[in-house]
Amino acid sequence: MNRIFLAGLLCMFALPVFAVEVAGVKINDSVQVGTQALVLNGAGVRNKWMFKVYVGALYLPQKQASAEAVIADEHAHRVVLHMLRDLGSKKLYGAFSEAIEANHTPAELLALEAELKQMAQIFESIGKAVQGDVIALDYLPGNGTQISVNGAPRGTIAGSAFNRALLKIWLGGKPAQESLKKEMLGG
Repeated sequence: MNRIFLAGLLCMFALPVFAVEVAGVKINDSVQVGTQALVLNGAGVRNKWMFKVYVGALYLPQKQASAEAVIADEHAHRVVLHMLRDLGSKKLYGAFSEAIEANHTPAELLALEAELKQMAQIFESIGKAVQGDVIALDYLPGNGTQISVNGAPRGTIAGSAFNRALLKIWLGGKPAQESLKKEMLGG
């Protein structure tokens, strides 16, 4: 009897721990980026018109409710997109690019031109994100932002300025979706 109880207890601790479920997607309560353990700050659904596009989750070293503080922070973090529908690379990149443009001046965009071109090439190499794919955007200070799909690295873009531009997609003054911003900030 004790062996069965012990085996059950061990199995329980061997399973991944999920903090929440959003739109049918189980969201881990913590992740590891490099050597940094990160906690789930918040997660929500990105809607476009009447379609659910993805579940976005933000992981930070510690919980934070201020968008400005998250954007300015130089610690490791992760944004994860759990795709809820198929999207071609041009549409996905177009949505990212549109949100970046909305949150930056022409001069700031000009300074990010090389990084945005590199991001376009990475998304082009992805081809198509399909329902169930997981896109991770990991920031490691000194290395830059690594973009991966289903755990496979697709490219790294150097610079903290580019990473701040990416974060503004969800957390900027003109986010892709205000309700998603609130949810990613734990609201």
